[in-house]
Amino acid sequence: MRPIRFRGLCFPMHKPLLPFLLVVLLTSAAQAQQKTAAQEKPKIRAITAFINLDRAQYKEQVADALKMLRRAQTTLESRGYQVQTIRIATQPFPEYTKGLTAQQAVAFFKEYDALAQREKFAAAIGPAMLNEDDSVAQADLLAEILSNTKTLNASLVVAGEDGVRWGAVGAAARVMKKLEETEHSQGNFHFAAIAMVPPLTPFFPAAYHTGFGHQFAIALESANVVAAAFKDARDLTMAKQRLTDSLASSAFDIERHAGRVDQETGWTYMGIDLSPAPSGDVSIGAAIENLTTQPVGMSGTLTAAATITAAVKDVKVKQTGYTGLMLPILEDKRLAQRWSEGHISIDALLSYSAVCGTGLDTIPLPGDIAAEQLSLIIGDMASLAFKWHKPLSARLLPVLGKGWGEMTEFDDPFLVNAKLQSLDIK
Repeated sequence: MRPIRFRGLCFPMHKPLLPFLLVVLLTSAAQAQQKTAAQEKPKIRAITAFINLDRAQYKEQVADALKMLRRAQTTLESRGYQVQTIRIATQPFPEYTKGLTAQQAVAFFKEYDALAQREKFAAAIGPAMLNEDDSVAQADLLAEILSNTKTLNASLVVAGEDGVRWGAVGAAARVMKKLEETEHSQGNFHFAAIAMVPPLTPFFPAAYHTGFGHQFAIALESANVVAAAFKDARDLTMAKQRLTDSLASSAFDIERHAGRVDQETGWTYMGIDLSPAPSGDVSIGAAIENLTTQPVGMSGTLTAAATITAAVKDVKVKQTGYTGLMLPILEDKRLAQRWSEGHISIDALLSYSAVCGTGLDTIPLPGDIAAEQLSLIIGDMASLAFKWHKPLSARLLPVLGKGWGEMTEFDDPFLVNAKLQSLDIK
């Protein structure tokens, strides 16, 4: 009888050995898959510093924050993590523009924007209308600020513990219509209507704080980790466990190094947002399709969203921010493709948000959409966030001069172009 060889061992070809060899081979393959998943390292989307900005000494404050951020970046990059951006977020901007005319406030933020570009950091100036009784004039000022700057980010709170704030919903819609008039209609990329989003969220444009500042948090870009964990998983239990294990491996490592930065700089580490954000070819859409074997938007997508979110929440590190699934349509090539094909709709994204993520992110819309229609969309997101007490946001991008069926023409390295779809698609 002809023998067979396996990893240097020689066996006669007896039938009783076949089940044993099959088990060995299957175990070996499973271990190889787990090793591959474990080896997938996430990028770090952002290290975000939170400062209590004082107009009289903001340059010194920014310099101090940048010293910490660059140290943190060097520390993490020396451990093999690619850091994409360093960021600074402030308290709500109306707190430090008191006493300024609208023209003076815009002039100040032009200077701050120029500083951010010169020093190569991303800047968020916090929300307008943080509180229920805040004046809508703050939203109007925000629209002017973002229309006259290139890189600043900001938000507007449309729901809190007190419920949906319908005045703020309408104000957010008006801001979006104003920003539609910016170059390539890209101003809305830097603005979001946010609902139940807590302070110390490291992702932009929602980032802000309400305390003393001198804190920092970290945001991941880990769609690649999800894709590796889901590839060839034989069931949901395996997929979820592999994802939790993979994220935990990196998260505990990052947390350890962030703790070092905390001790060495005196800046307080507030946690990590493990929401698996995508970027271009590094697609969360493709990762979901690894699990469902269906295009995103078809049956199984909601289950995949719930599975990812559950896996994220099972990682026992100090978490902050959204801690869910992100589905930014125009930041992900596969999601943009499925949107263009009509597989994904606003209603579908809202249904997924009931079990996961961030709500409606980078959604392309026609330029002739009315402020009233934008209010209805924002209101749906806010109602869902309040009902389930979870952080959601709406970053809607109406495109001036474009109608249904036409392609967007954004000119931004972080945005993918897609076909505008009808709101009637379910």
